[in-house]
Amino acid sequence: MSGGDPLRISLGTTALPPPFTNRLIESLPPREKTHLLALVQAVPLPLRTPLYEIGETPRYVHFMTSGLASLVTTLRDGEDIQIGIVGRDGFPEALHILGPQTGQTRCFMQVEGTALRMDFKRFQEEFQRNEDLRGLVLRYVQYQSLVTAQLVACNRLHEVEERLARWLLMVSDRLESPTMQLTQEFLADMIGARRSTVTLAAGSLQRSGVIGYRRGKINIVDRESLADAACECFPVIQRLFKNLYR
Repeated sequence: MSGGDPLRISLGTTALPPPFTNRLIESLPPREKTHLLALVQAVPLPLRTPLYEIGETPRYVHFMTSGLASLVTTLRDGEDIQIGIVGRDGFPEALHILGPQTGQTRCFMQVEGTALRMDFKRFQEEFQRNEDLRGLVLRYVQYQSLVTAQLVACNRLHEVEERLARWLLMVSDRLESPTMQLTQEFLADMIGARRSTVTLAAGSLQRSGVIGYRRGKINIVDRESLADAACECFPVIQRLFKNLYR
């Protein structure tokens, strides 16, 4: 990556203010961080940008610096079920680094953002060479696996309103903002429920004064009450998220 301060990077004609960082990269020792930053390129990621498709080895790894990537499994009937989200905490292609196997998962931008992009094969070399980097990547993969396991139980056992509250809190934490640009149709796809059911759940939260919803924009008005409305899975996932690189 060319240029001076890695916390302020130009994308086209737009200068991006801090924080333009990724938590995994920031957790590296200074020397290894500087080395890795020299190998990446800052890129914009518009809404719905595909980062990898089903059955393919990614061309790049994307260290997310803003926005939100969604990992989904697509079923035979074309229905998408979300199995994970990635913000500044890591990079969506982490599982691909561990070996050649691919599955029924694809990844795209759920909320537009930016990333530090690196050639996948070059990153594989760095992963093998750099013990500090390898340790952080393995920690991130373990975190993803633990969150996915919790979400499997959540989607099986908990009510839609609880899951919706949990999901909105997760997204807010990763965007570091109480405001999200998301349609109810998209919400339904992401939590595996009918759109009409999600509409009722979102309406209930809105009438309670917990969230505001208008024209695809959701705003968390009362985070504490939203956390109370969420299922028991949220504090488990939140703890994993906060302790990821400690």
